[in-house]
Amino acid sequence: MRHQKKTVRLGRKAEHRKALLANQVCSLIEHQRIKTTLAKAKAVRPLAEKMVTLGKNGSIHARRTAFSALRHKDAVKKLFDEIAPRSTERNGGYTRIVRLGQRKSDSASMAFIEWVDAAVVVEETPTEEKKAKKKEPKAEPKQKETKREEPETKEKEAPAAEEPKKKRRWFGRKSGEEK
Repeated sequence: MRHQKKTVRLGRKAEHRKALLANQVCSLIEHQRIKTTLAKAKAVRPLAEKMVTLGKNGSIHARRTAFSALRHKDAVKKLFDEIAPRSTERNGGYTRIVRLGQRKSDSASMAFIEWVDAAVVVEETPTEEKKAKKKEPKAEPKQKETKREEPETKEKEAPAAEEPKKKRRWFGRKSGEEK
């Protein structure tokens, strides 16, 4: 029986799962928000929150503990220098999961996981200026057109074989046409 065994297995062995979750947390630290499946987001949340708690402590022991879990020096540095100080007022709940709906290919439920205290980052695409309906021809230098002379053949070539007419689809047939 599995009583009191809360670990979400995610269909992986223990080492693979630890590496996956550590990489997800490092990506979350680096990008502030990641898009993943809902199950992975729910599994990443406790680890990410533990890392922020270690960052708030700020001791060398906490830094080494975070490094042993994450294995990325840059991520640990950013966690302790930028993310943890933003959350000093908060006693937990450092991350937020936003559901996105189903993925098209396999219908897996997707979600964003992001920091609650992160600055609002809106991804904007640069808007293109409206193009005029009439395009004015640009003044381009005209190139001299040279005619390529083809050698004339002694005999006239036979006209190309007639291509068979395209058959009309059933929805395009007229009532008097043959099949």
